Amino acid sequence: MKSKKEIHQRLKRKGVNITNVCEVGVYMPETSNVIDFIEENIPTMLVEPDPKSIQKIKEIFGGYSHVKLFPFAMYDYNGKLSLSQANASTFVSELTASPALVNDKYKVDESKNFEVNCKKFNELDHGNIDLISIDIEGSEWYVLKYMKSRPKVISIETHGKFYQNPFINEISNWIETNNYEIWYKDNSDTIYIQKGLFEITLGEKLGLKIKETKISLRKAKKIFRR
Repeated sequence: MKSKKEIHQRLKRKGVNITNVCEVGVYMPETSNVIDFIEENIPTMLVEPDPKSIQKIKEIFGGYSHVKLFPFAMYDYNGKLSLSQANASTFVSELTASPALVNDKYKVDESKNFEVNCKKFNELDHGNIDLISIDIEGSEWYVLKYMKSRPKVISIETHGKFYQNPFINEISNWIETNNYEIWYKDNSDTIYIQKGLFEITLGEKLGLKIKETKISLRKAKKIFRR
């Protein structure tokens, strides 16, 4: 599989050493946000609750001794959790906002929900994660809330089209309290780094401002359509 993820390429250019990686919310192995690190034999934790995705992950990464799969949803307690699925978007059924609910107007049908085992993230985290990618359709806060590690780099799905993460205030407060800053944003994720990890260039700061303006304009379109 060829390297193609922006986060990997940017970190390579910065010369940041990553020794342990975690991805929460993998979906399919070929779309993994950390696939380049896996191909470089960096120890990786993959967290994914959907049985169909789990099977695919086992087929592709099952022979990789440095990849460990945790077949759980991450949430606010240990136990069982109801999930809803809208195509590639699998989210906690009780959430009031997720990309599928906001952007696709998906209506939760309880008869199509499925139950999975869930855990608090501190059950998995040993405190040594250098990079974490979190994309769990609105529940990202529950990973940060219980995270023992203080990774060098954190990628979180925070936005997308008209969607804004329902826990953006909690996430932003955690980021500030734990001495992180925004490095860049793409169409769905915000990538944070530890302050002082490297210098964010003027070009990167300008790129972030332009992206934030585009995100704001997209959200404004929704308001004007009402």
